[in-house]
Amino acid sequence: MAKNQKKAIGKGIRALLNNMDDAPADKKGKLVGRPTKSTAAVGVAEIPVDAIEVNPGQPRTEFDTDALEELSDSIRLHGLIQPITVRKLNSKKYQLISGERRLRASKLAALTEIPAYVREATDQQMREMALIENIQREDLNAMEIAVCYQLLIDEYDLTQETISERVGKRRSTITNYLRLLKLHNEVQEGIKNKKISMGHARALAGLKDQIVQKTVYQEVINKNLSVRATENLVAQYQKPKKKEKSKAAPTLSDDYVNVQKDLRSRLGTKVVLKANDKGKGQILIPFSSVQDLNRILELIE
Repeated sequence: MAKNQKKAIGKGIRALLNNMDDAPADKKGKLVGRPTKSTAAVGVAEIPVDAIEVNPGQPRTEFDTDALEELSDSIRLHGLIQPITVRKLNSKKYQLISGERRLRASKLAALTEIPAYVREATDQQMREMALIENIQREDLNAMEIAVCYQLLIDEYDLTQETISERVGKRRSTITNYLRLLKLHNEVQEGIKNKKISMGHARALAGLKDQIVQKTVYQEVINKNLSVRATENLVAQYQKPKKKEKSKAAPTLSDDYVNVQKDLRSRLGTKVVLKANDKGKGQILIPFSSVQDLNRILELIE
C-alpha cells in the first residue's frame, strides 16, 4: 500500500509540474530535452542569492530556527545537494517557486550563489506548484497543510477529489485536514505547537461547538490523554442528554377546584390543592414571611 501511495504522490507532482524530473543538460547548462507546454524547464544553473526574491504568495510562514541552523551547517560542509526551483523574471531577477527553507539556510551559510532549477511558469502555476511542494514536505505542521488545501480550493477552484489526485492522498485525508480550520483558535495553536497530534485534532473536530472543543482540549492537555482516551471523551460529549420526563400533575375535579378557590380566598395566599384518583392528596399553603405565617395561622384558628 505504501508503494502505491508513493507512486501516486509522484504522479500527482508530475501532473502539476509537467515532468519536473531533470532533463539532460549540455555543458552550458541549457536543457537538451523538450520543454513542457505549461512549465517549460530552462535548466539548472548557479544563481546569485541576492538575485532571488521570495514568492509573496508563499503558503508557509513559520520556519524552525534550530532546524534552519542545522541545515545551514550541513550546507557549509557539503553544499546544497537539492537545488531550489525558481522562475526567471528578467535578465537579473528570479522568483522563488519552491525551496524557501533551503534558500534561507543558504543565506545563513553565507553562500553567494545557489543551484536552482529555472522554470517558466505563470503566476497561477507558480503559486499552485509552491502549494503542492509545501504539502509534500514532512516538516509542515497539520495547520499549515490545512491552509494549503483551502487555498487550492479557494484560489484555483479545485475540488477535494482533484487535490487528492494531485498530492497522492486519500480524499478522506484532505477532508480531515480541512476540518481543522473549524477548530477553536486555541486548539489550532496547540496543533501548530505540537501539543496535540493529528489524531487528537481529528477527534476534537467531531465536536461542533468551539467552546466545548476548547474545554475538551484543555482536559486533554491537563491529563495528557492519549488519542483513544480523547476519542472516548469526545464521544461522551456527543451523547444526547436524556431529558427527564416531567410527570403531569393530575387534573383536579370541579369539586376540588372549588375548594382550592375557597381556601385561596379565605387565607389570602395562593393555596395549592393536590389530589389523586384514590382521594389522597395535600394542601400547600405558601407564606412570604413570619408575619404572613402568623396572619395565616390566626385565620386558621
